[in-house]
Parts: sequence; structure tokens; C-alpha cells
Amino acid sequence: MFESEQMKNRAIPTAKDKTLFTPGPLTTSLNVKQAMLRDAGSWHFEFNEIVAQIREDLLDLAGVAKADGYTTVLMQGSGSFGVESVIGSVVPPDGKLLIVANGAYGDRMVKMAERLRLRHRVLRFPENVTPDPSEIDRLLLEDPEVSDVAGVHCETSTGIENPITEIGRVVKARGKIYIVDAMSSFGALPIPLKNSGIDYLISSANKCIEGVPGFSFVIARRDALVATEGSARSLSLDLLAQLKGFETNGQFRFTPPTHSILAFEQAMRELDDEGGITARCERYRRIHKVLVSGMRRMGFRTYLPEEVQSCIITSFYYPSDSKFSFPEFYQKLSEKGFIIYPGKISQADLFRIGSIGRIFESDIRSLLAAIQETVLEMELCLEEHSFEPSLAAK
Repeated sequence: MFESEQMKNRAIPTAKDKTLFTPGPLTTSLNVKQAMLRDAGSWHFEFNEIVAQIREDLLDLAGVAKADGYTTVLMQGSGSFGVESVIGSVVPPDGKLLIVANGAYGDRMVKMAERLRLRHRVLRFPENVTPDPSEIDRLLLEDPEVSDVAGVHCETSTGIENPITEIGRVVKARGKIYIVDAMSSFGALPIPLKNSGIDYLISSANKCIEGVPGFSFVIARRDALVATEGSARSLSLDLLAQLKGFETNGQFRFTPPTHSILAFEQAMRELDDEGGITARCERYRRIHKVLVSGMRRMGFRTYLPEEVQSCIITSFYYPSDSKFSFPEFYQKLSEKGFIIYPGKISQADLFRIGSIGRIFESDIRSLLAAIQETVLEMELCLEEHSFEPSLAAK
């Protein structure tokens, strides 16, 4: 029987998905996937009870409670939807937003502010340098019209971990509202919400809690959010209106991501079973250390200094060998069952490897062996490399 070229080139399904070494969406457990094999009525009391429990559990995970004056708002859409819902809802009409940026996601906040026609200022730092709280303090003293300050905890574009607690002390000393994008850190890195002075912390279901895409969430000081009445610049992304919906009837205002919620419920159980944030952070740090050590042994260079490098995602310079092509490198790793990430900064040619998700040391060892094999296949010459034939088994 004649077989068309299209049939010949069609990928053969496998029992195992490719492993994602990305900052989200990421590799999830089988039980998280299976949790989505149910249908849920979006207004049904059983589903609303799950939503209510998730909102409460997120407060527990953040180390705060309703009694402390905090609340949780779930928002349909990715993490960027959550960020835009906050800055588009809470900055007063006569307010001014200061955006502290040292990467692509700080820059995305700037684009949001521009599109929303928010009055704003930008304080930029190099992509491999953490923001200086004294510079933020200087600007706040210089510009008293600033009402809100926003920044990123872990910049996914590089993996840099910014000093949100030190920045928060400066922001609160000047009496400003503090907004933190903790997209790639919440659920793994410890965040002292109260001590950092954070008024709005934003994260996403498909990051360190190891759920699937579909919604973001905001942990907020309730009195600060209630005080924003009338400030929202969007109907669907109105953060206070969303809170009122939950507090009135327990429901999303518009169609909720039911399957993502069910997956998240399971992911939260698995986080608790693992030992919470402390244990998950320990796993991520351990596999990050194995990754960096193995990559350096092969001759790859990390972009960030160790003192500011998070365990979430690591950026590596392209090899200097002219034979290196990232698309080819990426494709060869994909064919071996491993998905990495391209770089996302303007100052250097980088690729990124994530250390989060349902992955373990054995997965990192397998990835390192695949990278070593790919380097040999591409006949790349890396500086000071020392390939080890038993790298995957170590």
C-alpha cells in the first residue's frame, strides 16, 4: 500500500510526554493530569466549595489568613492576565505607577501600563543586576506623585532573584502600595508576605505549584483592594468585582477554567504531601545544583552570578563555536524527549533550562546525558569541557 509523505513524517505517539525543562507550563504529575478527566458545573455548589477551599489554602501557603486582613482572588487567564488585572484595577485614576524592571517581565508591565494609559515611571536595571532599593527610595523621594510600586520577584527571562523584602521596606516607608509579580517563585521560594510589605502578590496555577495553565491568582490585602472601588479600567479583569463575586455567591463572574481548577486542587494536595514550600524548594535547589554542575563540566557558562541566581530557571550562554545553532540544538534535544527554552534577553545569546515541575535528579541526569550526546553529534568544541561517559548514571 502506498504511504504518503505526510504519513511517513507523522510523529508516532508515545506513552510518555516529553519532559519540560521550562518555567511553566511544566511537567505535571499523572494524578494532576487525571484530575482533569471530570466535568464540573461552574455554578454547582460542589465546584464552588473547591474554589473556596483553594482560596483559603493559598492564604495558608502564603503564611497569612483572613484574620490578618488578606484575601485571595482567582482570575481566568495566564499570569499576565493576573498582572494586568492588578495594575489595571488598583492604581487610582490620579495615581502613578513606578515599575522596577530588570528583565522581560518587568518590561511587559511597562507595555501594560502604556496600553492602559496609566501614568507611570520606569526604573531600569541591567538584566543581570538586582534592583538597588536605595535607588528606588531616591526616586520615590524625588517623585511624590508615585502611588504604587510594581516589580518582579524571580525574573523568568534570566532566573535572577530580586530582593523583594528589601524593596518592600523602602516602598512601605514611603507609604506606597507594593505589587509583586511572584509568578515563577510562589510555591517554591519562601516569601515573607507581611515582612515584605506586599499588598498584592500575583502568581499562576502552572508554575511552582505544578498545576496546569488556565488561571492566575492574587493574594491581596483586602482593605487595600476594597479602597480601589471605581479604579478598574477593564470589565473582565476588574479585580475588586471578581472578589465581590466570590464573596457574594462563591462564583467566578464569567466562565471559570473548571478543569484547571480541578487539576490545581490535586496539585495543592501533592505540594502538601511533599512537605510544603520548604521541601519543594529543597528539591528544586538540589536539581538546579546538579544541572549547573553538569553543564559547567561540559563547558557551558552560566549568565548570572551565583549570588543572584534562583533555583527556578538558569540561563546559559551559547557556545562560542560557530557550528552551534540553537534551533538545531533544540530540535535534537526534543527528538530525545527533552524540551528546553530559548533565551529572552537583548544583551546576550542565551538559552534557558528550568528546574521546576514534576522533575527529579534522575530527569536532570538524563537531560545532561542528552545534551552531552547532542554536543558530540553537532561536533561542538566547548571550552574546558570534560565529557563523562557515565554522566546520566551519577
